[in-house]
Amino acid sequence: MMTGSVREDGSVSSGSADMSPEQRVPEWSGDHLADPGGAVLDGDAFGVDPTELTDEDLIREMHSLHRTRLDTLRHASDSALATHLRRTAELETEYLARHPGREVDPSRLRDD
Repeated sequence: MMTGSVREDGSVSSGSADMSPEQRVPEWSGDHLADPGGAVLDGDAFGVDPTELTDEDLIREMHSLHRTRLDTLRHASDSALATHLRRTAELETEYLARHPGREVDPSRLRDD
């Protein structure tokens, strides 16, 4: 259970609802590859570089992350949530780079 977090400026928050998950997770703004003791973890600890994945593997990885999203957000440690957020951003960024002209479902569009 997240009872508070350390912000980038070092102040402690109460985890208020007006803050995004990124603001509540101390590792988000810092070096996400360094552990609290300062040792750098092996880069493979967080998964294969998205640029090295086939399209099929990239989609499979995104499905897995999205399937576990709510559980991770609600119940994982701050460190696990930071890793989840970072990995999701990496995979989705790679997907968008590969598919800039992705199909947009007209029923998902709003009238402006």
